[in-house]
This record gives sequence, C-alpha cells and structure tokens, in this order.
Amino acid sequence: MKFGVTMFPNNLADVASGARLAEEMGFDYVGIADSQSLARELYVTLGVVAASTDRVMLGPTVSNPLTRHPAVAASAIASINELSGGRAFLGLGSGDSAVLNLGLRPARLAELHHYIQTVREMLAGETSEYRGDRAHVRWANAAIPVAMSAEGPRTLAMAGAVADAAIIHTGLTAEVLDDTVARIREGERAAGREKGATDVWAFAKCNIADNRDDAIGEIKMALAASGHHAFRFTLEGKNVPEELREPVSILHREYEAAEHEQVGHTRNATLTDELGLTDYFADRFAVAGTPEECRDKARAIFDSGVDALLITAIGPSPETIIRRFGQEVIAPLRAG
Repeated sequence: MKFGVTMFPNNLADVASGARLAEEMGFDYVGIADSQSLARELYVTLGVVAASTDRVMLGPTVSNPLTRHPAVAASAIASINELSGGRAFLGLGSGDSAVLNLGLRPARLAELHHYIQTVREMLAGETSEYRGDRAHVRWANAAIPVAMSAEGPRTLAMAGAVADAAIIHTGLTAEVLDDTVARIREGERAAGREKGATDVWAFAKCNIADNRDDAIGEIKMALAASGHHAFRFTLEGKNVPEELREPVSILHREYEAAEHEQVGHTRNATLTDELGLTDYFADRFAVAGTPEECRDKARAIFDSGVDALLITAIGPSPETIIRRFGQEVIAPLRAG
C-alpha cells in the first residue's frame, strides 16, 4: 500500500516544506506538475524536492514529448536521479496545460511511444534517432523507471506494453478501475510481459474536511481539470453515461487552459456546477470528504488492484491536505 502526492509548484519554498511534510507523513512518492506557463520550472522544482527529502521517490507527474527534446528530458531526470541518490522516476504523458498554453496539440500515441523509447536509450548512454536526427546524452547511465499517464483504451494497453508504471486518470469507481486494470494487463500480455510488470498508480484529486460538501467545494477547479483531461479526444471506451456526454462536451469547449488548476473564483471552478457534473466528477476522480470517507475510498481503490494512490495537494491549503491525509488516512490504513 503505497501513496504519493502531486504538487502544483506555485512557490518553491512551499514545495520544499510540502515535500518534507509528505515524507514525514509517510508518503512514498512526490510528483511535480510540468506546466511552464503557469507554475515554476519542473526540474528546478524537483531539485528543491531532492534537496528537501531523504526517502521519497520523486519525478514529473507528468511531463510531455513536446516541450522538451528527449535529450533534454533524459539529461534533466538523470541529474535529478544523481542529486537524489537514485530516487527519481520519469512521468510522461501526451501533454495537458504545458502544451495547451503554447497553442499546441497533445502528442499522438505513436509519438509518445517513440519518445519513451528514445529517452530510455539516452538514459542508458546510447545514441538514438529522433525525428530523423541522432542524439545522445553521453554521461547518463541510469535505469530510471518510466511512469506513463494513461486514460483511453489504447493508451492503457500501451502503458501495459512499455511502461514501468501506469498513472491512470480514468476514474476511481470499482467498475472503471476493473476495466482500467484489465486493459493494462492485456497490454502486458500482448507485449509478452509478465502479469504485473506495469505497476498501477491511481491519480486522484483530494481534499479532506469535516464534511463532504466543504471538501469538494474547495477543489471544483481540480474536478473540472480531471474531466477536461480524461475525456479529451474521444469518449469511446471511457465509461461515460449517455446522459452526461453532452455536458462533458460543453466542459471541453468552455474550459480555460490559462486557469488550469488555479485556486480561487475562476471560470473553471464554476463549470462543474453549471453543467451538473460536480457529484459525478467527485465520485469518479476524487478522494474527497471526511477522513472516514477518504479512508473507505482509498481502501476500495487498493482492493481494485491499484499499487499506489497518488493524490493531489492542490487547494487553498496544500499542506493541510498533506498533513490530514497522512495522519487520518495513511496512518490508520497502514495500522490495519
């Protein structure tokens, strides 16, 4: 039963104290969002996390193939791995706010696959071909785990085929998790890998309060971000009820990438209520509510075959989320 926390790096000093607190509270992973237009630089921030902790694994949750050449990404994560004493992982996906705020389209599946292969070769110190040119990171020699973000059926299968871990953002209900894990395992089988070769890391928006309404009310912008990301491109194979397909489509058109995960009275924070999606998104994408409700949800997630639960500490008080989740969810669950 492992736990991680993702932070949106709005302030480096806050990230440092939050990472130290997460380690103290029993978290196993600290992830940093990659969104250069809205937050502090990813690898600078990971350097701060490495210097502030002794035990946790750390890495991007997640970076993308478009804003960093694979040689740049390989050199950066290898440097973090060296600085942290071998504690780095590399989270990669097709791209969200980092690429949308540059006016770019997220990477296609084949592009992500090639990028992962290329970065791995460069991390091993090999010369690799990328977009018709040869490149290398001569000094690198590190087997750093690659965690791939996945939502759609084809992406989940690819994660099972090529990744060390799949960061799933498909949803947290039993039905969705059963389908998600099955698609990852099918990808493993098709690639000739052993069952369980790919760890399953479930990504969850999180908040804890003395009542569920207050907990959800503070993270509606995060729920909108989840719906925007998980249901992009297509709804096919994503277990969305028929009556909610049109509201989800409207959310995609109305979502403001420039306000992604921003706390406060933003347009994104109003969308889920306007479209009648708040309760659905909270059930599907969040571990939020009272401590007891969060413990029950976390226990059910692990029972569905998940290896690690990665929560977000994004809200009015990220350190409160980290502290309360550590004291009131992680500690009781591990105590049995």
